[in-house]
Amino acid sequence: MADVSDPEIANAYEQVRNDRAEINWLLIDYEGPRSDKLKLTATGNGGLEELKEHLSDDNASFAYVRVAYSNDRESQREKFVLVVWIGENVKVMRKAKISVHSADVKTVLRTFSIEVAAKDKDDLKEEPIVVRLRKAGGASYDGV
Repeated sequence: MADVSDPEIANAYEQVRNDRAEINWLLIDYEGPRSDKLKLTATGNGGLEELKEHLSDDNASFAYVRVAYSNDRESQREKFVLVVWIGENVKVMRKAKISVHSADVKTVLRTFSIEVAAKDKDDLKEEPIVVRLRKAGGASYDGV
């Protein structure tokens, strides 16, 4: 079981969810290579592009991102994405625990439209994620 008791995680989650707050993503990492305790390691307001700068090939991480997109000229939507990052150099035992730990993380990062499993920064390109968000959102009038 992962320890997600760090109050900074819940506080950052509420900030990302708050339309009036500037931050639109948060990043959670393990305290150490053998630890199952998760801690808030970064927040930002630069969306997926800025988040990618904070991801390491040596880490397994969880991120929560608010993504804004337009369906047409008149409408703007914001949806939330849970990212499960497993860098290419992550040890086998850490990889094995991720699915179990994801369930624990979801008790804190509760509300999201889609989950993105990423092992390469290209997995976090905004355009394909927006396409998935549109499909998950139901009402799409632009043929997606």
